[in-house]
Amino acid sequence: MAVSPATPLGVQWFSLLASVLDPRSAPRLAKLFLGAVLARGRRTVTSWIRAAGLGNEFRPCYTAVAAAGKQSDLIAARLALEVVKPLVAGTKRLVFAIDDTPTERCGPHVQGAGVHHNPTPGPAGGEFVYGHVWVVLALLGTHPLWGTIALPLLARLYIRQKDLAGIDRKHRPQFRTKLEQAVELMEWAVAWLGMPGKAVWAVVDGAYAKAPFLKPMIRRGVTVVSRLRKDAALFAEPGPRRPGQRGRRRIYGEGRIDLAKRAGQSRGWTTETFPLYGKPTVKRFKTFLATWRPAGGVIRVVLVQESHGWVAFFCTDLTASVADILGYVADRFSIETCFRDCKDVVGAGQQQVRFLGANIGAFHICLWIATLTEAWAWPRGEAELIGHRTSSPWDDQPRRPSHADKRRAWRRELLTGEIQAVLRAGPSDEEIQKAAERLLGLAA
Repeated sequence: MAVSPATPLGVQWFSLLASVLDPRSAPRLAKLFLGAVLARGRRTVTSWIRAAGLGNEFRPCYTAVAAAGKQSDLIAARLALEVVKPLVAGTKRLVFAIDDTPTERCGPHVQGAGVHHNPTPGPAGGEFVYGHVWVVLALLGTHPLWGTIALPLLARLYIRQKDLAGIDRKHRPQFRTKLEQAVELMEWAVAWLGMPGKAVWAVVDGAYAKAPFLKPMIRRGVTVVSRLRKDAALFAEPGPRRPGQRGRRRIYGEGRIDLAKRAGQSRGWTTETFPLYGKPTVKRFKTFLATWRPAGGVIRVVLVQESHGWVAFFCTDLTASVADILGYVADRFSIETCFRDCKDVVGAGQQQVRFLGANIGAFHICLWIATLTEAWAWPRGEAELIGHRTSSPWDDQPRRPSHADKRRAWRRELLTGEIQAVLRAGPSDEEIQKAAERLLGLAA
């Protein structure tokens, strides 16, 4: 795909990311990125191929998708440095969110698929789901108008140890727990995006608040914010050293802290207003320091009184304010919204591919398209992104543009660019007919 100064920014991004691959596969991957944006209906790889106009070379397209899966770390690094990093250049911290999400699949021959717990079963859904589970790393960016937006960068496919036997030895990966994969993702983030003088924070679900994740992060200088179990074995801070006492200072105190008793005490509670979920929210809380073995030392604990009872959070930075801790806990919800958009709007998990590399590549393409869509819409105003609502005068409720709104606006710009490129060159009747057939094929 040729790139010139007149080429739209989004298309330049496609070529930039695809250039990581071999020169034989890079142009196809760049066009597949375009096809992933323009595709309609069920978002299979074949729908990407049709939307990109690559029907005559569909077999090499699958090779390009698998190659993207093998080079996902390098492609994600280029995305982070060239596209995402400028969006958070003015922030004092780099805040990452990590969580896992399943994508439902069908068929016994899909490599890496297995039976997993379904976190969002819905009214008619089952407790378990057959498919893939992905541990996803996203950078949290704060838009001046729309609040916190999760920008997914990289993922790891989690395969249960007993499911690895179903993959042939040539392609069988080494078993990694979700905690180990989360550590790998954060180490990648620090290596590629870490900047001198800028703190790195990670906000994770309570399932990742365990020693195999916390201790490597603390050694790396990464601050972790997460939910704390109500029965966590907390201890008081160690007391001062006695005169003449030999040996190193104690790490853990002797007094056991019972969170339920702390929450039940009427003294120590404070009420303040914090900007959470895009609006001022009143919270009643109490905070204190405690020692906890999974963190290897002292943590800051925050108890919050909610309508359904009390909840506990913690932070490994002892100087962190309650506003920061509760703010990042609220911001973590943006990665859940990102998962919904990737599945419902972009179509993650709908790609009908079997082999491990192709599945990894297809899922990452969906993640990267979601991030590129947000990056493209970042500097644009609300009127430009929701202009299609003018044909629906009854839809006059003020709300921020959804990811689907941004995707539709980007599609309109890309298709407008194609039409203008044909008309600018003084097209022949044959060229006009081909352009019309392509646009009708995308619309139908």
